[in-house]
Amino acid sequence: MKTKKILIILILALCIPAVVVAGMTVFDKQKYAFSITAVAVFSVIPVLLSLEKKDSDVKKLVMIAVMTSLSVVSRIVFEWIPHFKPVTAIVIITGVYLGKEAGFLCGAFSALISNFVFGQGPWTPFQMLTWGLIGVFAALIGKTLSKNLLLCCAFGALSGVFYSLLMDVYHVLWVDPSFSMARYLAAVITAVPTTVSYVVSNVVFLLVLFKPIGKKIERIKQKYGIT
Repeated sequence: MKTKKILIILILALCIPAVVVAGMTVFDKQKYAFSITAVAVFSVIPVLLSLEKKDSDVKKLVMIAVMTSLSVVSRIVFEWIPHFKPVTAIVIITGVYLGKEAGFLCGAFSALISNFVFGQGPWTPFQMLTWGLIGVFAALIGKTLSKNLLLCCAFGALSGVFYSLLMDVYHVLWVDPSFSMARYLAAVITAVPTTVSYVVSNVVFLLVLFKPIGKKIERIKQKYGIT
């Protein structure tokens, strides 16, 4: 079990970020296609490693699929409001109640699948990485967040800032494979209104969705013995 946990942490914390950066800086043609495929494959591995041969694991996979579908649909439904989407809130809920592997998978595949509607591009692997990491961070402090809605909203606000900061890295690398701190700071400052929108939307959707969806997930976990 310890070996599995170490391998999962290495994949989530090192392999996937390395793949995203390499895809943007090393490969030339179809570099974002490589990154998207690699991140999608690596996202599935931790979930498979965490599963055991139990009937409850199949039910957990179904729940992850449902949460991912809900995230994708919600992003499409709110397409008409720029930068105001429930995706981050749903990824946080998934991480808190279903664990870090589920949180990362929900975040990564929410970006991948919904971008078949919004458009695939070099931004996709960065969205997959960023939303996935938010799901992992939510899971790591999940017990605390599940007991305190205000703290959860604060985490959602920080997640909005985190999302914006990491996506600004994509903007810099897209212009020039060599990272420029001056260009990055300019991107961060320019993106302040968008970042505020991310923060507000995360807080609003967590206030509305966290408790109702969380209670339903807990009820299902107890009913079917899902760990």
